[in-house]
Amino acid sequence: MSFLDIVIQLGRGLGYTLLVTLCCSVTGVLVGLIIACIRRIGFYWLRPLLDAYAYVFRGIPVLVLLFIVYFGFPSIGLKVTPLLAMVLSLGLISAAYLSEVFRGALNSVDADEILAAEAMGLSRLQVFNCIELPQMLRFSLPGMINEFTTVLKYSPFAYTVGIPEITKQAMTLSAATLHGVEIYFAVGVLYFLIFRILLFAVQLIEKRYRIPGLVLKQRSNI
Repeated sequence: MSFLDIVIQLGRGLGYTLLVTLCCSVTGVLVGLIIACIRRIGFYWLRPLLDAYAYVFRGIPVLVLLFIVYFGFPSIGLKVTPLLAMVLSLGLISAAYLSEVFRGALNSVDADEILAAEAMGLSRLQVFNCIELPQMLRFSLPGMINEFTTVLKYSPFAYTVGIPEITKQAMTLSAATLHGVEIYFAVGVLYFLIFRILLFAVQLIEKRYRIPGLVLKQRSNI
């Protein structure tokens, strides 16, 4: 079996790898953004709960949480699909990290801009939507890039719950052909190419929305 044949066989799992990465990344961004927004605009009584969530989920290994969700939930009558198990484990762990990325980005918004907007009569919600949120999304792009690549690197855990992604295809192919070295080398090459393409795409977005000449000023009011 040639190297090209191996890559073609592994390509059968490429769609599942991208699907897992996309679903977990989107979940991480949305949940992390909601947490950061709640921390910023009010609901002070929720902050201890959100802080506890971020603290706990950042300390749990992805594989352990995945097994708890996929194998533990059915024991209490909650059946989850393999993809949902990945989203509830890797996606929520990613959200815990991204919530801190977003919080740091919000602290980088110039306080003078916020004061000026409030002096013009804008409400707290208007200030957040018009001044803080757009800048926060730009400031957080480097951290988001890093987290997206981390999610991609953790996506092979999906094979443990039966999702036939690249690693699962490699295990099946290796058992059938006994060409483990060549196959797993091809897996590494494939993941590297995915990573480079993802990084290139996100860097284009970052370049498009970067604020030229802007110097970040850190604050710690949340």
